[in-house]
Amino acid sequence: MEAILKKVKIQTGVVKRISKERTSYEQEIITLAKQVEDMKSCGKDEHDIKKRIECLDESRMMIPDCTKRLANAIDVLRGLVRDNKEIEGEEIMVIAKSLLEEITA
Repeated sequence: MEAILKKVKIQTGVVKRISKERTSYEQEIITLAKQVEDMKSCGKDEHDIKKRIECLDESRMMIPDCTKRLANAIDVLRGLVRDNKEIEGEEIMVIAKSLLEEITA
Protein backbone atom coordinates (compact mmCIF):
# COMPACT_ATOMS: atom_id res chain seq x y z
CA MET A 1 0.00 0.00 0.00
CA GLU A 2 2.81 2.41 0.85
CA ALA A 3 4.38 1.84 -2.57
CA ILE A 4 1.12 2.63 -4.33
CA LEU A 5 0.62 5.79 -2.28
CA LYS A 6 4.15 6.85 -3.15
CA LYS A 7 3.47 6.26 -6.86
CA VAL A 8 0.26 8.27 -6.66
CA LYS A 9 2.04 11.10 -4.86
CA ILE A 10 4.83 11.19 -7.42
CA GLN A 11 2.45 11.03 -10.37
CA THR A 12 0.29 13.79 -8.85
CA GLY A 13 3.42 15.95 -8.68
CA VAL A 14 4.26 15.12 -12.30
CA VAL A 15 0.79 16.18 -13.46
CA LYS A 16 1.00 19.44 -11.47
CA ARG A 17 4.48 20.24 -12.79
CA ILE A 18 3.66 19.62 -16.45
CA SER A 19 0.41 21.56 -16.12
CA LYS A 20 2.28 24.53 -14.66
CA GLU A 21 4.93 24.23 -17.37
CA ARG A 22 2.29 24.37 -20.13
CA THR A 23 0.57 27.34 -18.48
CA SER A 24 3.93 29.09 -18.24
CA TYR A 25 4.59 28.59 -21.97
CA GLU A 26 1.10 29.85 -22.81
CA GLN A 27 1.69 33.01 -20.76
CA GLU A 28 5.14 33.44 -22.30
CA ILE A 29 3.62 33.27 -25.79
CA ILE A 30 1.19 36.06 -24.95
CA THR A 31 3.98 38.20 -23.49
CA LEU A 32 6.37 37.62 -26.38
CA ALA A 33 3.69 38.26 -29.01
CA LYS A 34 2.91 41.60 -27.37
CA GLN A 35 6.60 42.46 -27.23
CA VAL A 36 7.01 41.68 -30.94
CA GLU A 37 4.04 43.89 -31.81
CA ASP A 38 5.39 46.70 -29.62
CA MET A 39 8.84 46.37 -31.16
CA LYS A 40 7.40 46.51 -34.68
CA SER A 41 5.24 49.54 -33.91
CA CYS A 42 8.18 51.39 -32.35
CA GLY A 43 10.43 50.63 -35.31
CA LYS A 44 12.98 48.63 -33.33
CA ASP A 45 15.95 46.99 -34.99
CA GLU A 46 14.91 44.19 -37.38
CA HIS A 47 17.51 41.83 -35.90
CA ASP A 48 16.09 42.30 -32.38
CA ILE A 49 12.58 41.68 -33.66
CA LYS A 50 13.73 38.54 -35.46
CA LYS A 51 15.37 37.19 -32.29
CA ARG A 52 12.20 37.85 -30.28
CA ILE A 53 10.14 36.04 -32.93
CA GLU A 54 12.52 33.07 -32.67
CA CYS A 55 11.87 32.95 -28.92
CA LEU A 56 8.14 33.16 -29.59
CA ASP A 57 8.32 30.30 -32.09
CA GLU A 58 10.30 28.14 -29.66
CA SER A 59 7.67 28.70 -26.98
CA ARG A 60 4.90 27.82 -29.43
CA MET A 61 6.68 24.57 -30.31
CA MET A 62 6.73 23.54 -26.64
CA ILE A 63 2.93 23.61 -26.22
CA PRO A 64 2.20 20.40 -28.20
CA ASP A 65 5.01 18.59 -26.37
CA CYS A 66 3.70 19.69 -22.97
CA THR A 67 0.15 18.80 -23.95
CA LYS A 68 1.22 15.30 -25.00
CA ARG A 69 3.26 14.73 -21.84
CA LEU A 70 0.41 16.06 -19.70
CA ALA A 71 -2.11 13.74 -21.36
CA ASN A 72 0.17 10.76 -20.72
CA ALA A 73 0.73 11.77 -17.08
CA ILE A 74 -3.02 12.22 -16.56
CA ASP A 75 -3.68 8.77 -18.02
CA VAL A 76 -1.15 7.18 -15.65
CA LEU A 77 -2.58 9.01 -12.63
CA ARG A 78 -6.14 8.18 -13.64
CA GLY A 79 -5.14 4.50 -13.90
CA LEU A 80 -3.53 4.53 -10.47
CA VAL A 81 -6.64 6.08 -8.92
CA ARG A 82 -8.99 3.72 -10.77
CA ASP A 83 -7.02 0.56 -9.97
CA ASN A 84 -6.61 1.28 -6.26
CA LYS A 85 -10.14 1.87 -4.97
CA GLU A 86 -9.27 0.20 -1.65
CA ILE A 87 -7.21 3.24 -0.62
CA GLU A 88 -9.41 5.97 -2.09
CA GLY A 89 -9.91 7.53 1.34
CA GLU A 90 -6.22 8.28 1.77
CA GLU A 91 -5.33 11.97 1.61
CA ILE A 92 -3.08 11.66 -1.45
CA MET A 93 -5.81 9.80 -3.33
CA VAL A 94 -8.29 12.59 -2.53
CA ILE A 95 -5.75 15.14 -3.76
CA ALA A 96 -5.13 13.12 -6.92
CA LYS A 97 -8.86 12.84 -7.68
CA SER A 98 -9.33 16.55 -7.08
CA LEU A 99 -6.43 17.38 -9.40
CA LEU A 100 -7.81 15.12 -12.12
CA GLU A 101 -11.22 16.78 -11.86
CA GLU A 102 -9.66 20.24 -11.95
CA ILE A 103 -7.42 19.57 -14.95
CA THR A 104 -9.93 17.68 -17.04
CA ALA A 105 -12.78 20.12 -16.35
